[in-house]
Amino acid sequence: MSIRLRTVALLSILIVAALGAVALARLWNPNTSSNAMQSYLPTVTLPTVIAAGIVDGINPCAFTVLLLFITALTTTLKVGEQNNKALRSRLLDMGSIYIAAIFLTYLALGIGLLKTFDIFTKQHLPARIGALVAVLLGLWMLKDYFLPEVGWRLQAPASISRIAHRMGHKASIPALVIGGFLIGLCTVPCSGAVYLAVLSLLALQPTALLGYGYLLLYNMVFILPLVVILIGASSRPTLNHLAHWNLHHKEWVRLVLGAGVVVMGLLILATV
Repeated sequence: MSIRLRTVALLSILIVAALGAVALARLWNPNTSSNAMQSYLPTVTLPTVIAAGIVDGINPCAFTVLLLFITALTTTLKVGEQNNKALRSRLLDMGSIYIAAIFLTYLALGIGLLKTFDIFTKQHLPARIGALVAVLLGLWMLKDYFLPEVGWRLQAPASISRIAHRMGHKASIPALVIGGFLIGLCTVPCSGAVYLAVLSLLALQPTALLGYGYLLLYNMVFILPLVVILIGASSRPTLNHLAHWNLHHKEWVRLVLGAGVVVMGLLILATV
């Protein structure tokens, strides 16, 4: 099959899947709800939140930018630290501030969206819209994997890498907080589909308290891979191995993210 035929075939499949998701959303009947959701939610919510949080934590944007930040921060700290143990300690301390800023930014975004969803929860319409958008973004991520040369790619702005590098060189607390805040915002185009799908699920919880509790859990799980990367990357050989792994596997991660989001979104649309 020629490249042109392959492109047309894949685009056709993605378009059909997108149209199917739109039809499945049943947006014209927002008061319809399925009894199946009552038994479906408790069973699937906790494992979904944990799995999605872990996968989101190793998304290509957050992973790559964190490695760039650590590399710049290590270079800067080496100038003032002669002792490797002291260097590692300072790197962990400052990296923790950076990750905490990402955590708070991501959590604030989630709270804002979930609060908006809560206003219309009785109609289930926001959950359907959120799940539908998540499916469409997931299909876009699949397009980026199979047809990277077609159209725009879902990724953080190129300038964000330069910002992370610059903030890492400054190695000051304000720079770390600002850098974490910007990274938290700019990873949304890269993996926001995962977050949106999870928020759609959380909007359907029987109580707002339960939904916000799961949201907090999601964000705690989300930063765990970043913490593990920080601890491992504080050793130079490990940092090199992580950078090498990321270079060769980030597109596979994109594929898993996209496929997972599409499946999750379709399940929500089929049962709400």
